[in-house]
Amino acid sequence: MQLVICDDNVQNLMELETLLLKYSARFPDVSFDMEKFSDASVLLHKIQEEKLADLYILDIVMSRITGIDLGREIRKRSEKSMIIYITASDSFALDAYDILAIRYLLKPVEEERFFEAMDYALSHIDSKKEPLFPVKTKAGLVSVPCQQIEYVENVSRKLELHLTNGEKVTSIYIRSSFDEEIKELLYAGNFLSVHKSFLVNLNYVRKLAPDHITMINGDSIPVSKKNSFQVKKEYLSFISEQYK
Repeated sequence: MQLVICDDNVQNLMELETLLLKYSARFPDVSFDMEKFSDASVLLHKIQEEKLADLYILDIVMSRITGIDLGREIRKRSEKSMIIYITASDSFALDAYDILAIRYLLKPVEEERFFEAMDYALSHIDSKKEPLFPVKTKAGLVSVPCQQIEYVENVSRKLELHLTNGEKVTSIYIRSSFDEEIKELLYAGNFLSVHKSFLVNLNYVRKLAPDHITMINGDSIPVSKKNSFQVKKEYLSFISEQYK
């Protein structure tokens, strides 16, 4: 994987490099070729020559050329390159959203948040591969192919992924809400939240009833009353798309 970091503050650039080295040490199976730039104009020239990386970690507030400027140039040439913004200000969040940055981290960068951003980037870095959903388990980080996930259940503040092969992957305790933890799957498509504790893959729904869903493996998943109408609407829309 080709990775680029750019910050015109040399101290901050070194701190980013240290975080990346710590991440690499924690996950020795992860390998990347890293380039560092303290001059955004040099990186801009390389981008304009279409020498693109898989992942860019960019400061936003830099002299003359901002990280937003770099992001726009990257997006003119690639939809696949991922961008993580790191900045001292939250004033550019909407600009970052328009550029489809995957994360917006405030300085000083928290190690845990940075590692989570790297987990997400690495699990989606190659669009030729099947999208992956990273799960932190007791045994370490496990990247599960999204289309092998039949449904996800919130069990005592742990994610329990039920897979199409009958196996289960269980996360460590989640710190944020269930909705927050599963949002990346919602972006992956074909996943639908049917209950405060359940997310289903519509590809594996056998039957829809007003108060429950029957999965292909026979499991019955509750549908909450407040979600019932929306679940029916989205499921019928999904079905109709399959027959176009």
